Amino acid sequence: MITDVSLCGILGRYFMLTGEKGEMIFDGTGPPDKTGFDNISNLEVFFAGIGTDADTVIEDKISANTAPKRLTIVSSDRRLRTAAHKRKAISMKSDVFWNDVQKQLNRKRPAKEPTEKRQGLNQGETEQWLEFFGFGQ
Repeated sequence: MITDVSLCGILGRYFMLTGEKGEMIFDGTGPPDKTGFDNISNLEVFFAGIGTDADTVIEDKISANTAPKRLTIVSSDRRLRTAAHKRKAISMKSDVFWNDVQKQLNRKRPAKEPTEKRQGLNQGETEQWLEFFGFGQ
């Protein structure tokens, strides 16, 4: 089972790979100890608190945003998708976004280039190859 903290960790890894930043808004006040949500790269975590819900907080954030065309709202909730559409923000259903997250995290990354590729061989290695190919002194 995925916990709130582990979900946020997964999303943080996704946002690191894509070079984007995200926000996650949960209903309620959250756990008493929120330290598990600290130090998650590229993801801010909020709790709606008492007397409101996450959807209302998200709607308020959409309304208040000065660049809504740069927002992507991830929710399968019709109310939030409509609020995003009214401000010309992108909206994406949760399952579509989750599939994208999984694809990104499971993609094979290119192998890191060896430093020798950019720096060249050292003097000893150069002499060794020259000798191997019959160009030695």
